[in-house]
Amino acid sequence: MVLQRDMALPIWGWADPAEEVTVTLDGHSVKTTADAAGRWLVKLPALAAGGPHDLVVEGHNRIKLEDVLIGEVWLCSGQSNMEMGVGVAMNAAAEVAAADYPGIRLLELPHRPAGEPADDIDVTWRVCSPQTIADGWWGGFSAVAYYFGREVHRELKVPVGLIDTSWGGTDIGPWTPPCGFAAVPTLRQVVSDVERKGSQYRSVDLPARLSEIEHWVADTRTALSQGKPLPPAPDWPRHPLASEREPTGLFNGMIQPLVPFAIRGALWYQGEANVYPDDGPLYVEKMKALIGGWRQVWGQGDFPFYFVQIAPFDYALHRPDLKPEQMLRICEAQRAALQIPHTGMVVTSDIGNCRDIHPENKQEVGRRLSLWALAKTYGREQLLCSGPLYRSMAIEKGGIRVHFDYVGGGLTTRDGQPPNWFEIAGREGKFVPADARIDGETVLVSSAQVTDPVAVRYAWSMCPEPLPNLTNREGLPASSFCTPGP
Repeated sequence: MVLQRDMALPIWGWADPAEEVTVTLDGHSVKTTADAAGRWLVKLPALAAGGPHDLVVEGHNRIKLEDVLIGEVWLCSGQSNMEMGVGVAMNAAAEVAAADYPGIRLLELPHRPAGEPADDIDVTWRVCSPQTIADGWWGGFSAVAYYFGREVHRELKVPVGLIDTSWGGTDIGPWTPPCGFAAVPTLRQVVSDVERKGSQYRSVDLPARLSEIEHWVADTRTALSQGKPLPPAPDWPRHPLASEREPTGLFNGMIQPLVPFAIRGALWYQGEANVYPDDGPLYVEKMKALIGGWRQVWGQGDFPFYFVQIAPFDYALHRPDLKPEQMLRICEAQRAALQIPHTGMVVTSDIGNCRDIHPENKQEVGRRLSLWALAKTYGREQLLCSGPLYRSMAIEKGGIRVHFDYVGGGLTTRDGQPPNWFEIAGREGKFVPADARIDGETVLVSSAQVTDPVAVRYAWSMCPEPLPNLTNREGLPASSFCTPGP
């Protein structure tokens, strides 16, 4: 495995009550005593990148973990575009054959919802190799996580540990802890619902089923002694929150068991599942709950959280009743989530596929995530980590001038043509296609049909074809946006 460098290292486990436990790593030993429930935790001192080391835990028995590296650890989560494996992404055969990186270690969690916070999960670290990278369901290890980790490993020349805990088709709520919901006023009711369902299970559902089981045990013993047919066993009651669709259900089973394993930060690729319920601006609040909740339970402060804006896709292929604004409002919400401290967003509007919700080019997604980490987390300030992001607009005679952040070496277009997919609206609120011209670090937008413009938008389509072309000279695409109307 990989342990996080330059950070105190929590190591924890279970023993007999009051058992003395000693943990040793790289010549450093820390002792503790298990509590009345047999739980123990120590914190080893921060270590520089390197290894391999042995990690030894001694109590009444002795456990020795070998080949432990010290480096950079990232948690990678979300839905199917994070879960999609290297073996089914772009250039799969060549990428699998080239995945020989013994300094990268992989930890992939199984799908495991839980009604209450789990304290452990049965998983094993693997050395990154052509044999391990594509091993498992749906192409193996997360392609986005792997390509991110590969870039960080190459650039920093330190070991990298990647933890993939993702599940296709899941929305953001199941990944969020109760404390995250509680900290966001618009979502506090979720905490009450979670508590109510948990109380119902513990006080009503479970006791009733236990009574049935006790009667079954008695009846079964009688049947065995008399040689009669055995009665069918009652089912164990499922916790109502133990589902990939219930708030906290995936946090409990697939995030909590990792806490407080030291990490540098988190990657997040999710949002498609929140298009259909039309979460819109509420998705910003849900991201606040997720990010704030994870940071609170880890207790490492505001660790970096970098996420991917969902790619263009014709959602109406599956839901003809869906309005284009439902997908675009999620994109806007993701862009608005950049107000949360120490976050960054990757734009994928230029590498999407309107006919495939799982675009294959995960190499570029991982690379763009790595730019955020290298620039903002690892101090490579000369790197530009984002495409142009809308900052403000100014109404000029007959048009609107749009100002951007992250223009880098200047604005340009991917295909050498004028910027496409700009629209402009007058006071009646009707948007029409507009002419757009790059002017220094701004874009001038106008239309002969609109003499008194008040609003402008860009790439405001869930399936823009041809794909939007505005970028900076570093080749990173601009995010969609829509300014407030009249």
